[in-house]
Amino acid sequence: MLFRHVDFLSVSEFTAPVVMTSAEIETRLQSLYERLHLPEGRLEMMTGIRERHFWEPGTLPSECAAEAGKLALQKAGLDAKALDAVLFCGVSHDFAEPATSTAVVRRLGLDEDILNFDVSNACLGMASGIQVLAGLIEQGSIRYAMAVTGENGGPLVENTIRHLNEDVSVTRRSLKGQFANLTIGSAACAVLLARREEGTIGHPLHCIVNASSCSHHGLCQGSVANGAMTDGSAPTMQTDSHELMVQGIQVARRMWQRLKAEAGWTDGQLPDLVCGHQVGRVHRDQLFAELEIPAILDFPIFDRFGNCGSASLPLAVALAEKESALRPGMQLAMLGIGSGINSTGISISW
Repeated sequence: MLFRHVDFLSVSEFTAPVVMTSAEIETRLQSLYERLHLPEGRLEMMTGIRERHFWEPGTLPSECAAEAGKLALQKAGLDAKALDAVLFCGVSHDFAEPATSTAVVRRLGLDEDILNFDVSNACLGMASGIQVLAGLIEQGSIRYAMAVTGENGGPLVENTIRHLNEDVSVTRRSLKGQFANLTIGSAACAVLLARREEGTIGHPLHCIVNASSCSHHGLCQGSVANGAMTDGSAPTMQTDSHELMVQGIQVARRMWQRLKAEAGWTDGQLPDLVCGHQVGRVHRDQLFAELEIPAILDFPIFDRFGNCGSASLPLAVALAEKESALRPGMQLAMLGIGSGINSTGISISW
């Protein structure tokens, strides 16, 4: 879909304070490693992930999402009362019902007559939320809107470590289905969108495209005991990482061809920077090779944050801007693959 009236006003990141290295996780899994004769350093070697971040105990997804939202508003110089819509787009939720967006709205100091609901699309939640809001802005229904997420990966990692240590029936083969759980991290992000008008200072959104292959929805599936993602929620996830990568890249290839056509990019005229959903080194290298995107265009953050679910894609953009890899005048491509399988591409002029 092409857009003519939508700007990115700001993208913010709110980083979880507790750092856990891959080496620390392996130390906590020492008995498993010894029993299965696994070499130390395997986790970082296979993923390229050195560390990931987690929230302090008791932190709710809405809490960190709202903080990211406040930072996005501050960055854009916009009062929260100007917002017409707030979508919460994370895998993590405060509770099964009502929508976590209601808690975010309350934390932003907004109570009445604001459109708000949750968008759920695995790791593509923020990309999907941006698309929903951009469509509403394009048609003139709303003027200012925010997509937020607050991913809380700690409970999944902790529950996985506990299970792997307690279940003596775990083998090298069965371990593969839970290996991806150990790459998960936490982060919160917000994207502030606005209708482009005279005098508006923003980053023009050009187009958003999608591709999917839902016959592969069983390759990565998660569940939560109490319908939320909070302390004691005991979440689980089973992932066929290799097949998900193979099939995901096939879906991403179709998405990439559509995005290039919509954005007017050719093989000789690609975007200046690519920010992708961060999974790990093997996934990134294989994806860029298959799509024939030069690796020099990538801005990777998986080594220091791991896979932060729906926050990974906007987190990469926010950090790219913060660290001056993304500068005014550059053409940006946001690329994501989410379990299901879905893939989304976004083209923006920065």
